[in-house]
Amino acid sequence: MPPTVTPGRWSNWAGNQSADPCQVVTPSSTDELAAVVRQAAEDGRTVKAVGSGHSFTAIASAGHGVLVRPHGLTAVRELDRAAGTVTVESGLPLSHLNRLLADSGLSLTNMGDIEVQTVAGATSTGTHGTGRDSGSLSAQVKAVEMVLADGTVQHCSPTEQPELFQGARLGLGALGLVSALTFGVEPAFLLTAHEQPMSFDQVIGDFDDLTAVNEHFEFYWFPHTDRCSTKRNNRSQGPAAPLPRFKAWLDDDFLSNTVWEGACRVGRAAPASIPTIASIASRAWSERTYTDAAYRVFTSPRRVRFTEMEYAVPREAAVGVLRELKALVERSRWRISFPVEVRTAPADDLWLSTASGRDSVYIAVHLYRGTAEQGYFTAVEQLMAAHQGRPHWGKLHTRDADYLSGVYPHFADFTALRDRVDPDRRFANDYLRRVLGK
Repeated sequence: MPPTVTPGRWSNWAGNQSADPCQVVTPSSTDELAAVVRQAAEDGRTVKAVGSGHSFTAIASAGHGVLVRPHGLTAVRELDRAAGTVTVESGLPLSHLNRLLADSGLSLTNMGDIEVQTVAGATSTGTHGTGRDSGSLSAQVKAVEMVLADGTVQHCSPTEQPELFQGARLGLGALGLVSALTFGVEPAFLLTAHEQPMSFDQVIGDFDDLTAVNEHFEFYWFPHTDRCSTKRNNRSQGPAAPLPRFKAWLDDDFLSNTVWEGACRVGRAAPASIPTIASIASRAWSERTYTDAAYRVFTSPRRVRFTEMEYAVPREAAVGVLRELKALVERSRWRISFPVEVRTAPADDLWLSTASGRDSVYIAVHLYRGTAEQGYFTAVEQLMAAHQGRPHWGKLHTRDADYLSGVYPHFADFTALRDRVDPDRRFANDYLRRVLGK
């Protein structure tokens, strides 16, 4: 049975990227996916897969080529308790995976802060949360099934085609189309979250201790103020003590989405009001503690739309960079409504991971949709680049292959692998040509 083929314009979640592919194809099996790639090769077209569209860059843009929607590839192929693995198809949303695992008494070790992405989209762009000892979703991948440019279906793992595995766990969509992933999982666990307001100076002064004693630490700094909201997540023996339903709705849905959307609209229309809004917003989140299933603590709903830039800097440079960033905002005329998000990750061995070979701190800056850039992202990027920063592949940046080859020790290994498995650039687009070279 051939895959569903439709025309249609594509745009991402933030609305800042769009494309007019010649075809939009929705295969329902790996064989159909392979047939799509072979047909694209015969027609001389590029082919790209796109998940939920939560990347802010054009990494998944098909241009005028063939766009693959993986929503027909959502099967759970195997759940192996003895091996501690689950194998799922590429289009399965993380939200479905989290609930499937929870129903089976299992969990991913670490997660990002949203769960709407497809598993392949999240791993291909390096989606991460925060963790002292546990890394990104890509670092939890144990095996990959993918369709290469010649239409063959390949399986790779640490023992089967290990070089392809090194690239495919976080492949940017540049090596082939992922059809299935095997994740390492563990018995389900509870997390106790402790959220607490702190001053910027206190967080920065205690940053080493806060990241050392907590399994998962993150904080948000509100520009134009000296206030931060901190979150510490640590494993708990229980019992579970989730937030009361009304309190969870009030804080995490109504205040964090409905009210925040309104505040951002006011700030966009009247930028002079933003410092006042920031001062009020930074006081709106009070101290609270709760214990719940890991996926409920790690993730939360995010419905306010924005654009984002995020850089990973070496762990030892982070405090200095954060102080420079605060000073940069204070001496500028910018009006920044969104808080700056700071998270951590341990070093890993993935070739294109932003934490490859070094303990890292992630610093993310945001702008509400439709807000003028004002030079904010440009200046922040210059600051990050001065400290060997690595941009998140799915978030806005202007770095190119010349720069990136200097901050990734295995960059040449990845591009050599790409040359071997996709010499005709069947999976290329303008973004990949910029960041990886021709």
